[in-house]
Amino acid sequence: MAIRRAKQKAQVIEKLSQVAPPGETFIACVHVETGPSPWLNAVFDEVPLLGLIVALTRQFYFLTLTNSSIVVNTASRWTNRPGEVVAVFPRHALPVSRVKRASIWSSMYLQLPNAAKPTRLNIHRYWRAELDQLSTAFPPGSIDPSSQPFELAPKGMPYPGQQGQPFPQQQAYPAPPAQPYPPQQGQPYPPQQPYPAQPYPQQQAYPAPPAQPYPPQQPYPPQQGQPYPPQAPYGGQPGHPAQR
Repeated sequence: MAIRRAKQKAQVIEKLSQVAPPGETFIACVHVETGPSPWLNAVFDEVPLLGLIVALTRQFYFLTLTNSSIVVNTASRWTNRPGEVVAVFPRHALPVSRVKRASIWSSMYLQLPNAAKPTRLNIHRYWRAELDQLSTAFPPGSIDPSSQPFELAPKGMPYPGQQGQPFPQQQAYPAPPAQPYPPQQGQPYPPQQPYPAQPYPQQQAYPAPPAQPYPPQQPYPPQQGQPYPPQAPYGGQPGHPAQR
């Protein structure tokens, strides 16, 4: 069972390439399902068997936009593989009306061959980019006024962002002028600007006081050579305790 969008589109292109006229270019492929809005599934499931009946009555299709036509072919309920072609419409004459682009489930009404009235087709947001490309073939007045605006891709060009297609280059904002940040830890400080070499003013020397000579020192008078009196031995002095 093909689940990825790119795989399903590759299977559709492979199938249609077998019957397409020479030079046909495949631009977009959209998976759709018929029946009432899928938002009502929760209501249908509340009624026994009603949800199952609605699910089994839904039909699935692929709508493929080429450079000249819109091709409608069936899709398998169980494997999503494309089946037989049921309708081919010229790009300028697609019988579609009441197209409404929504956030989750978009919808439109397509007049299929042998159908008494237009058939409601529901498109999940998974296929929104391809639906936007398909909208280039919608006739004037077919889009519901309450619809979200379509983001149209250049005619005949793959939608930007699809697998294998690069997104358009973004415009770079102008870089603000570089403001030096204070140095971070471990980062050397920027060299400091030296101060202008200004010599310090020469200090004014205080005038030395006039030299005042110290007054001449008077020598001590020489001592008279007086011998000390002879010392008496201990006990020989009057009043000495040794004297009896």
